[in-house]
Amino acid sequence: MDAANRHDKILNLLNSQERVEVEDLAALFEVSLQTIRTDLRDLAARGALSRVHGGAVRVSSAANRAYAERRKHNATAKQAMAALLAEVIPDNCSLALNIGTSTEQAARALENHRGLTVLSNNINIINLMMGGETKELILVGGTVRQSDGAIIGEDAVEFISRYKVDYAVIGASALDEDGAVLDHDAREVSVARAILKNARTTILLCDGSKFARSAPVRICGLPDLDVIITDHMPPTSFCQAASAAGTRILCANSNRNQNESREND
Repeated sequence: MDAANRHDKILNLLNSQERVEVEDLAALFEVSLQTIRTDLRDLAARGALSRVHGGAVRVSSAANRAYAERRKHNATAKQAMAALLAEVIPDNCSLALNIGTSTEQAARALENHRGLTVLSNNINIINLMMGGETKELILVGGTVRQSDGAIIGEDAVEFISRYKVDYAVIGASALDEDGAVLDHDAREVSVARAILKNARTTILLCDGSKFARSAPVRICGLPDLDVIITDHMPPTSFCQAASAAGTRILCANSNRNQNESREND
């Protein structure tokens, strides 16, 4: 089977399923793994699919969901994670919150904190926290992405570099079991990296559904994170990688870290 026919069949598969795997395609077409990787690279260059670790996904799957829909997704879990975060963040400190529906919930959970200085590239977060006399709010400058109120781009990265906050709190679109923290938009990722770089303590707020999602751009790895707050314990391999990196995992539904028993999970 020539490359053109393989390409057509790969795209037909992606019409009926969200993801294809390199190994599965190699077995199906009876070709080498490298041949399939070349096929996927060529299709990605045409914009026909999006490459992810170990395979590819539909372009529509790789794109972020409509922001209003994402707010509803796992809303209860996000509220529980945000409540746990509020226990971690003390009064009278500075923190940075990036774009995301989980970090929006964090902003709500911090409503009663006093003496906070909050830096964010998320217009929604600044709006949520306005009106509190005990908080100083700093909106990052840069290009506004109108679909979700994110401020992104190199101007935003440069703006954040002027600050050094006590806590960075970021969200992500996907997690790999090897510890990679991932997102879709390279411009958004650059801002998240800047937030992490300019903080004394780094926190990832991410529900467990992100292990079932894929995204092509790496934000960071586990060694870049001090704390992960999630809604249930991650896969064993991820917990082991976190332990090796010295990253603490806090679980909102049980308030346990990765060193505690996983019985009854």
